[in-house]
Amino acid sequence: MNALTLPIADGWTIAKRNTLKIRRSPDLLGAAIMFPIVFVLLFAYVFGSVIDIPGMSYREFLLPGIFVQAVIMGAQATGYTLTLDLQKGIFDRFRSLPMAPSAVLIGQTVSDLLMNLASLVVMAVMGLIVGWRVHTSPFEAILGIGLLLLFAYAFSWVTATVALALRTPESFNNVATMVSLPLIFISNAFLDSSKLPTPLRVVAEWNPVSTFTQAARELFGNTNAALKTSGAWPIQHAIPASLLWIAVILIVFIPLATRLYKKAVSA
Repeated sequence: MNALTLPIADGWTIAKRNTLKIRRSPDLLGAAIMFPIVFVLLFAYVFGSVIDIPGMSYREFLLPGIFVQAVIMGAQATGYTLTLDLQKGIFDRFRSLPMAPSAVLIGQTVSDLLMNLASLVVMAVMGLIVGWRVHTSPFEAILGIGLLLLFAYAFSWVTATVALALRTPESFNNVATMVSLPLIFISNAFLDSSKLPTPLRVVAEWNPVSTFTQAARELFGNTNAALKTSGAWPIQHAIPASLLWIAVILIVFIPLATRLYKKAVSA
């Protein structure tokens, strides 16, 4: 077995272990299913009654942003679970097994990716119920889901890095909330970012959340010529910019998270 096959095989074993743990934890499974339903209903009927989007339904404008929000919130499960496993000493048991150091992180991020997929499916069904529609081909719609899942996987490595640096669930939750909320709300996820004050508008235009939201809108056909689009490069080229973000995140955070994991289990 070569050096590449070993961490992948070990990672798949850990992923199956974590997936079984999710099935046996109704609270985790319930959160993955119920939160998307609450998000869709809350934003569609509360924000939808006060925000007007030129040329299209607010619910069609909204759902791609909700998808990106759910991906970010779902990826935080990776970091939170890692901090819990650190506290319980589970990593000490893994250290005694003949497995690659990166296998635990690969397994955790893959199992959380499956949870994100379930969450996106539930949200898509709820979106269809409240009026969201896909106006592109099935192939483009599948690409949209695939892009969101790639983002979910990449962002899981970010949260894993933060979790391994902080090491406690309380610290991780505080930092994750302080970072994720501005990232989500100073973007085009829920409103037309062109109407923001200039400093916030510039931040929103270069915010990766805006890039992924715009890419999802294009792939699902939830755009309209009457809606003013930012001239910023990440918005004008949202799909390649999203793929670039994913590549950069993975290149930076996979080795960083692996290094922090080795440090955590050797402490």
